[in-house]
Amino acid sequence: MTKEIFFDLLAKEVATYKSFLETDSGDWVVKGFIDIYKKVCDNPRLQRLPLEFMKTHLISKLAGFAKNEGLEIELSSNQNYYPDLTFRDDEGHLFAVDIRSGYYQDDKTNSLALGSYRGYFREKNSVIGMDHSYNDYASHLVLGILYKHWADVEDNMYAINSVIENFIFFVQPKWKIASDKPICDNTRSIGSITNVCKLLAGQGIFAPFGEDVFDDYWMGYFNATDAQKLCWTIPPYSDFETYRQHLIKLSAYSERF
Repeated sequence: MTKEIFFDLLAKEVATYKSFLETDSGDWVVKGFIDIYKKVCDNPRLQRLPLEFMKTHLISKLAGFAKNEGLEIELSSNQNYYPDLTFRDDEGHLFAVDIRSGYYQDDKTNSLALGSYRGYFREKNSVIGMDHSYNDYASHLVLGILYKHWADVEDNMYAINSVIENFIFFVQPKWKIASDKPICDNTRSIGSITNVCKLLAGQGIFAPFGEDVFDDYWMGYFNATDAQKLCWTIPPYSDFETYRQHLIKLSAYSERF
């Protein structure tokens, strides 16, 4: 199976998931936590909880998808490993699928964490933080879930609004939705673009240039702390524009820009 065929099959499958996780009124089928006093406890600020619940819901659906398409599905052996899911076809080709979620408002979402730019990403033939090496995979896809927070939550379990609502599902190659910034300054995780329309269409900053430029940029990206450890005054670049200038100075690939 080619990576293009796998992408098309998965995108078609994921397009059906909105009705699986949403009620007719557009809110999440999971209402919240209910204690022994029948009080509904909601904390939408705990951002990992919605993702973990949604993963639990979706894995059974994705297992059915794998069976229908003649694929094997593997869950990562460690919750901190990349990717969340590995699909294997009958010829041994591997496809990485990472499930990422974020909340949106109007045309903006928070930046999605797309995985580390160190470790396995720089040493692509290693199994640092992975069950298979990065280079073993034919493609690296993101199954994205965007949602809105519900502002007011009732404490009556029989008349309650879900903590999140109005899901948007998408599938895109990781490199097509990546930005040129980490998710925040003190992490070493690649951040996504935040415009919802561009995210759904795979129109990130690297999309016009190709996956090899995405790889080269993030394999050579250093934050200020890591640059200092290498005795550099400043990192060689901090965004895509300074990366272009860096390449021109090195006279490498300048004709592509």
